Amino acid sequence: MGTEEGEEQHRRGKEKENKYSILIPTYNERLNIALIVYLVFKHLRDFNFEVIIVDDGSPDGTQDIIKQLQQVYGEDRILLRARPRKLGLGTAYYHGLKHASGDFVIIMDADLSHHPKYLPSFIRKQMETGANIVTGTRYVKNGGVHGWNLMRKLTSRGANVLAQTLLWPGVSDLTGSFRLYERSVLEDVITSCVSKGYVFQMEMIVRASRKGYHIEEVPITFVDRVFGSSKLGGSEIVEYLKGLVYLLFTT
Repeated sequence: MGTEEGEEQHRRGKEKENKYSILIPTYNERLNIALIVYLVFKHLRDFNFEVIIVDDGSPDGTQDIIKQLQQVYGEDRILLRARPRKLGLGTAYYHGLKHASGDFVIIMDADLSHHPKYLPSFIRKQMETGANIVTGTRYVKNGGVHGWNLMRKLTSRGANVLAQTLLWPGVSDLTGSFRLYERSVLEDVITSCVSKGYVFQMEMIVRASRKGYHIEEVPITFVDRVFGSSKLGGSEIVEYLKGLVYLLFTT
């Protein structure tokens, strides 16, 4: 029993020793950002972390809410790193990464589809396995999707099955965007990627797999956004298929 207690204390010590940068891109998330930040602080109270929000010139007042949150939590804990207009998801991560001071970077969406209650599971999975990347997955036991209609579920599942068949990446959920990266690994992978939008997440994990990085998975339930409108449309699906062909020939 003493050995188990010692290992638990060592793990908790490492959790506090490491710093985690939570990177959240936003565009028109005024109704969601305060709640997501509150939940991050609630579930990571035992960890050393910062929240970096990259807002692409939201016209709905998202940045005003973020500035109010800075007054509550401190500008050292919540960093607003705004950009003048929508410049793409991949460049948002790259922009936020330049301002991150953590040993690990966690990327997640602002629309509450990625619940912060899973964050400790990501961190502990990394601590237990020494993984370079921990990715949330909807497609294993105890994972799932809530709030999607049948067509959206079939589209997402079909996209993943197609990618699995063609690319063999060794991960079950290629298009998810709830992930923990070792900082140096994210820096390496992100500079290798050329895709934008929906395809970007897939390219990131495929290139990481090809580079031989250790990837682990944590089951999550993805919840469809509560407020605001989804940014996934027909054009993104076309881009996904084009991206799949590109990765097939370049990885």
